[in-house]
Amino acid sequence: MKNVTKVLTAGLMLGASLGVAHADGTLDQVKQRGSLICGVSGGLPGFSAPDDAGLMQGIDADVCRAVAAAILGDASKVEFRPLNAKERWAALTSSEIDVLSRNSTHTLTRDASLGVDFTYYNYIDGQGFMVKNDLGLSSALELDGAKICVQAGTTTELNMADYFRSNGITFDPVGYETSVQTREGYEGGACDALTSDKSQLAAIRSELADPAGSTILPETISKEPLGPVVRQGDDQWNKIVLWSMHALINGEELGLTSANVDEMKASSDNPGIKRFLGTEDTMGAHLGLEADWAYNIIKQVGNYGEVYDRTVAPLGIAREGSVNDLWTRGGLLYSPPIR
Repeated sequence: MKNVTKVLTAGLMLGASLGVAHADGTLDQVKQRGSLICGVSGGLPGFSAPDDAGLMQGIDADVCRAVAAAILGDASKVEFRPLNAKERWAALTSSEIDVLSRNSTHTLTRDASLGVDFTYYNYIDGQGFMVKNDLGLSSALELDGAKICVQAGTTTELNMADYFRSNGITFDPVGYETSVQTREGYEGGACDALTSDKSQLAAIRSELADPAGSTILPETISKEPLGPVVRQGDDQWNKIVLWSMHALINGEELGLTSANVDEMKASSDNPGIKRFLGTEDTMGAHLGLEADWAYNIIKQVGNYGEVYDRTVAPLGIAREGSVNDLWTRGGLLYSPPIR
């Protein structure tokens, strides 16, 4: 009997603790605060960097706006926190931020040891090298003995070491804490080449005094699936961020845009569109959100294609037929249905 009592007591205590955890979950905290705190790079054009008016722009920033639109009905209710590569994980796990949307690569080690959960990918990338044209190089295999500028505390360092070791090439790494410092080191002559994800190389090159004077070499030496990250232990919050990403992609598949979504909401007879926009069934309730959560994302942020076109495309990175295109057009973007 004592054992039964102990089991019942333990069960009640566990239930109570779970109830407290749910009540104090990230969703409730964001609602009470009235804004989402989003960790970003803050210095990477196309992904997250302030515009001339000081407003954070980029595909990573827009992911956070989509989450804010889903929860609060207002995509502008985001507080952006610029973080360098070393700061980002501690800021997330210590609850200084609600979500990390900072060009962070999903790896086994990070997934298994940092106390974080990767949700879905907003950009699929690969690492490469950029060199000044006057070096006359056409391949990364010609970088034997070169000084390489790299951002410290990233998978980029590890990938570079693997690549050079596997090809029997020597190199001298020159590490920096931020993307801006890495660019300044490269431009100032501290190194012969700069390595990063190819999208970042395009962004960095766009900020050089002489963009045409540098070339991104053809080799892609790694897989870099990038996307928003959340703390472990809050399943509801994980699903909200995950399905906010899915809404951006599903919205594009359904042909919904920020320009036509009101018309589609009023007139469409398509069951999938009606579910998506909240005029039929109650999809938002499964996430603890209002019926119009996905409508708010498309109306205020746009679909994935709209986001890409205004953030990454200006860097000169074509989407058509790339891995970041929809699966229906030969890409890898594929999201479960909202039903």
